[in-house]
Amino acid sequence: MDHVNFPYRSSSHLTFLHVVAESGAWEKHGLRVDYDKKISSTEAHRAVPAGEVEFVGGNHVSTYGHRARGDSWVYLGQTVNKVHSKLVVRPDSGINGFADLRGKVVGTRGSHPGLNDWLQLKQRGLDVDRDDVQLLNMLKHKKGQMDDEANTQDEERQPLWHWVRDRKVDAALMTPPAHLFAEAAGLKVIDIDAMPMIWFTTISSSLGFVARHPDIVERFIKGLVEGVHFFKTQPEKSIEIIQRRYTKEGQLNHAQATYIWQGLAPLLEPKLYPSMAAIANVYEEAKRQDKDALKVNPLELWDTHHIRRVDDSGFVDALYGNAPLAAHKDAADPEYKREKAKKQEDMIAAVKACGHLAGVDCDCH
Repeated sequence: MDHVNFPYRSSSHLTFLHVVAESGAWEKHGLRVDYDKKISSTEAHRAVPAGEVEFVGGNHVSTYGHRARGDSWVYLGQTVNKVHSKLVVRPDSGINGFADLRGKVVGTRGSHPGLNDWLQLKQRGLDVDRDDVQLLNMLKHKKGQMDDEANTQDEERQPLWHWVRDRKVDAALMTPPAHLFAEAAGLKVIDIDAMPMIWFTTISSSLGFVARHPDIVERFIKGLVEGVHFFKTQPEKSIEIIQRRYTKEGQLNHAQATYIWQGLAPLLEPKLYPSMAAIANVYEEAKRQDKDALKVNPLELWDTHHIRRVDDSGFVDALYGNAPLAAHKDAADPEYKREKAKKQEDMIAAVKACGHLAGVDCDCH
């Protein structure tokens, strides 16, 4: 059994990684993966090339500028190609969408989330640089750095929705499960279209490690592919693991864990390919964060031949019964929106008073 490190950059990845780990997918391929720990961007850039850390589940923005300065960072695969935030406001705010944010203060927390919010606002006609809207970050970052100055752990930070509740900001963009706690506290949660983005769990490593250990790389990828399959096809087990293991932002109830699974499962990429739109958007953020990123082609950092080899072997198709994998529908498609809303209503309605799904023999009375 080979031991590898796979620290995360954000604890939100654990809603997925706990499920992969408990599914036994990595162990099946002879790997003991140490994934439940955080790593800073600065430490990742030091430890990965040094061989102290084999893989990192993130570092999505800073790497392009570092590449221009000779860094050996490489991306091998991507689990999610869209970020689906919710707009969180106070019920009495009068805000019903992006158009109502002009002249308002939007709260954010973190470096990459802050850049995501900057880009989402800009793509919807609200340019922070023109003072169309103000973006206020809960954390302080040194210029050009992705780590906050205090380097606080996620669980030590005040939830962003508190700023909305306490009227420090007018609105905030939040991903699950954060917006679930905001809604439970009485705040208004508004659905918005997903944005293509390289974020969440990414397979990152160094060119040196990949060249020296292609066998470990292939087994790691296969384990993650099987973990995605388990997450998608074993909803009850996945929901139970999410509810039991993910406590970084508070204790989830069964309905909240179900909602997280329902939102994440369709977004997970069965074959771990990144999308061009997601790479293009994260590159826009990389250029804003570090001007040296302008010196590189964003595709320089991506090596997909490992996932292509796994794909061409028929490994993924065999997991899904050789059936063709359905393409993701456009999130802006009205039919897709109706289907998703109906699925969400059905899923939440299926939660019994005891917290278990209807139809599950839970022995509750």
